[in-house]
Amino acid sequence: MNEKTRIEKDIVMFEENLDKLKDKKPEQLDSKIVELASQYYEDSKYYVNKEDYFTAFGCINYGHGLLDAVLKF
Repeated sequence: MNEKTRIEKDIVMFEENLDKLKDKKPEQLDSKIVELASQYYEDSKYYVNKEDYFTAFGCINYGHGLLDAVLKF
């Protein structure tokens, strides 16, 4: 799997996890942590369009980490 495909899969996974959050903990959607995670998600999409896959991968990973923390705690 090439870099772009891998990052695009991670972006879709982030969207799916955000939907899980909406179902499980809708009150958390307004949290600063979810807002920051969503900003990293948007940054990742921006860098994919710029073909800067290294930065895009870093951004989406930060987003996943923050969103996972909200989902688990």
